[in-house]
Amino acid sequence: MRWGILLLLAGLGVFLMTPQKMREIEKIEHFSAYIPFIWFCFYFMSILLIGGGIKKIYHHCRRSENANEADNNQ
Repeated sequence: MRWGILLLLAGLGVFLMTPQKMREIEKIEHFSAYIPFIWFCFYFMSILLIGGGIKKIYHHCRRSENANEADNNQ
């Protein structure tokens, strides 16, 4: 469960910090032609992190419910 929460928070951090970091990256002339691709990569990475965190939390909660049901049936 901790790993899922950490993934979720990391994804939210990347999502929220992307605009600020992109302003810094845009100042570098070498990357000016690749700005749309870099935007896509940052947001795609944040979506994957958030999705992975939610998936881990969901599976942990689901596993806990199944374990509780098994204990109650015995």
